[in-house]
Amino acid sequence: MTAPQEIAAKLLDAQVDFVLAEVTGDRFAEVVARDVDDVLAVADTIVFRDVVGIEDARRTVRTVVDRIGGSAVLRESVAVFADAIYDNIAGSDQYTLGDVVEREPVEALLEKLFGMHQAQERTLERLTESPLVATVASKFVDKLIDDFMESNRQMASKIPGVGSLVSFGTSAAKSARKAAEKATDGTFIGDMAGKGALFALKRTNNAIREMLRDAPVHGAAMEFWDLHAGEPVSGLRDYLSQADLRELALIVHRIIVTTREKEYLGILLDECVDVFFTRYGDHTLGELLPELGLSGADIRTEILRYGPAVVEAAKRNGVLAGLIRARLEPFYTSEPVLAILGEVAS
Repeated sequence: MTAPQEIAAKLLDAQVDFVLAEVTGDRFAEVVARDVDDVLAVADTIVFRDVVGIEDARRTVRTVVDRIGGSAVLRESVAVFADAIYDNIAGSDQYTLGDVVEREPVEALLEKLFGMHQAQERTLERLTESPLVATVASKFVDKLIDDFMESNRQMASKIPGVGSLVSFGTSAAKSARKAAEKATDGTFIGDMAGKGALFALKRTNNAIREMLRDAPVHGAAMEFWDLHAGEPVSGLRDYLSQADLRELALIVHRIIVTTREKEYLGILLDECVDVFFTRYGDHTLGELLPELGLSGADIRTEILRYGPAVVEAAKRNGVLAGLIRARLEPFYTSEPVLAILGEVAS
């Protein structure tokens, strides 16, 4: 080994040791604080729009949604997380539902939902377009009528002479309805049955509409909330089993995964990027941090929370020193540096 190469090797060893000392031990916190401040100072001079193109941002957002949304980690964790929530978090008797969720936003949410008359009207209108929904509504009304008639029959049976008369009327009504149900071949009675189902649906819709607008539904919903707000969170498990929660979580995950692949979602994501650029494109990178709820102190804290353990582990197994040496060695063994060192040695 020539003299310049020997000097280069010694300088390389010295710088590797210096860098290791910079990123380990007590010195690490000082270096992080210094470098974060320097980076933020530079960020204050760089406008977001100048360094991030809108097309690049669109591609990045789409890639993140596509890759992470369909990742094996997320897919395999859904059921595990659901079980863990059911077993541990939802099983807590220490916290009540009111401790977890504030009453005021719940009240505001319900008030908004019950006040969305346009959405309610449109939903009820679309329901009338479904023959199957009309049939369900008809069955619902029939059930109410059956219950009402049965109640009247039981009451009438206690009055001499009236019970047989009500029973005859009930039997006649049931026979007529059965005849209408069997007539589904396009006959007059079949048409009447279909119109009856549609009429039942409209009546049901009117009842729902009037209930939402006139009845104290909001107050009833809040009363229902208040009844549960003081109960332990574990009481929520009375509403569904662990298997139900797991299956619901997997179904929701499936909906999200299949939705992310649709072209329309990409259009929505692009629009979100456009809105972000319109709102924040002229901010500097440093100005974006407060908008995101972060500060330089937050960044330093999070780096120091995880950085030392990772760096120390990499130092112990020699990986860190090897990486530093691999980055610096090409400089010290380059011809210009060796030539300078040769002049110094001579």
